[in-house]
This record gives sequence, structure tokens and C-alpha cells, in this order.
Amino acid sequence: MTTSDGDAGRSARQQGKRAPAGAAVLREDVTEAIRAAVFEELAAVGYARMSIEGIARRAGVGKTAVYRRWRSKLHLVLDLVSALAVQGLPTPDTGSLEGDLRLLYEVTSRALRHPVASQVIPDLQAEAARNPEMEAALQKALREGQHGVASGIVAQAVARGELREGLAEADEELALDLMSGPLYWRAVVVRGELPEGYLGALATATTAALKAL
Repeated sequence: MTTSDGDAGRSARQQGKRAPAGAAVLREDVTEAIRAAVFEELAAVGYARMSIEGIARRAGVGKTAVYRRWRSKLHLVLDLVSALAVQGLPTPDTGSLEGDLRLLYEVTSRALRHPVASQVIPDLQAEAARNPEMEAALQKALREGQHGVASGIVAQAVARGELREGLAEADEELALDLMSGPLYWRAVVVRGELPEGYLGALATATTAALKAL
């Protein structure tokens, strides 16, 4: 017998599409509603107080719909955090290293200062200190999410002659720390308003630092 997620099974039959015998029909719109609800619930109550019941209520679905996709709130959050590493940010290409860094900082700053992100990230970091699985997933998301972009920016700058050949291979980790660390410190740890002109000054300083490597 085929199980269904809401009325998905009936809808598929009405449209002449037959689901595989014994399979659960999982509606993508329901999955996305649950994912959105997780971030909202994390921001509202934090990981420790978050529950499958609260997520389901916020998403407007039953608990069964959540459990069909993830067996616990830990696995649900691990899945979402890991997905962030895959999505990443687009690599800016303004024609100059400083311009690329400025655009990267503008996009990243808006993301980190978003009310949901500014509450969720510190909360997950606190949980990661107690949970090895969470720590591994969070580190993967935070580091790999920026790694591809940083590598792309460095490669473009090398191709333009702004940075020395071989920089991407020899000092990739240091370059990544220089490009991502200061803004993350200011936006997530200090959590204060950015002074006027801060992002431009940071882009200029980071450009100089990368050229010195």
C-alpha cells in the first residue's frame, strides 16, 4: 500500500501518475515549509527548546510529516546545516580583487545581520560545543560555504595578475581566514552595528594583506 504526504497520493492518482508501491509520496512544498519553520523556530526558542511539535505547528503540518523526512530534531538541523555548505554564495567577479571583496562583504554582512541568522548561528555554535555531530556539520557549513567563494576570488585575482601565482595552493587556508575572519568576528561575535565605511575599509585592508602573502 502506498502512503502519502497529505493529499499528494490522491493528487498523483488524479493526474494519472502512479507512485511506486510501498513508497511515501513526499510533497516538496511541505518539505520546504518544514525547513523554513525550523529556522524560525530556532530563532524564536533556540535549539534546546525546539521540538518537532513546535516545528510542525509552525509549518502547518502534522508531526508525521516531519518524522517521514527526519527521525529527530538533531538530524533535521544537521541536514539543513549541511545543505548550507552545498549552496554557498556566488563568486563575485567585478574585475578587481578589492571590488570582489567589497561585494562579498556586502552580501555576507546582510546575511549575517539577518534576524534569523544572527540568532541561529550563535545558538548552534553553543550546541556544537556539546554535540560532536553538530560541531562537524556546523564547521562544514561555515567553512566550506565560504571556501569555494574565497578560492574563486583568489583564482580570479591570480589570473588578473593582482596576486602571485601559486597563492591559491600555498596559502589557501590563510587567505580564507583573512577574507572571512574579520567580518564574521564583527558581525557574529561582537554583534555591533558596522561603522560607516567599514566594509570598504575592510576590503582595502584585506586586499593589501592578500598581496603581502
